[in-house]
Amino acid sequence: MNKVILIGNLTRDPEVTQTSSGISVCRLSIAVNRRFASADGTRDVDFFNITCWRGLADNCGKYLKKGKKIGVTGSLQTRSYEAQDGTKRQSIEIQADDIEFLSPLNSNSSDDFSESKPSNEYKPIEDEDLPF
Repeated sequence: MNKVILIGNLTRDPEVTQTSSGISVCRLSIAVNRRFASADGTRDVDFFNITCWRGLADNCGKYLKKGKKIGVTGSLQTRSYEAQDGTKRQSIEIQADDIEFLSPLNSNSSDDFSESKPSNEYKPIEDEDLPF
């Protein structure tokens, strides 16, 4: 089984491109705090590269910005490539199956979620409108 679950903050704005066949691909990276603090009280951070595809890629590019908190589920994938200096290198990436946007919405944010914000106004319901 190859399953990864991470929660972290974006270290840069997502980069959305398209393949030659027109499929959207988004590359982003997150910083994830380690579970336990070191002896001096600091918590180390791990950085992960994430790739997502199609509609998920479009949504990430549209709504996410550097610093936003996300939850990612996916799988690990290794990739080998040749660097410009001719050396062979290997990279480990997360192929995202799902990305949850976890940062709260606020008025200082540059998010474009205005049409989906819930109303804080509650309307009373009359007794005759209740189904029981």
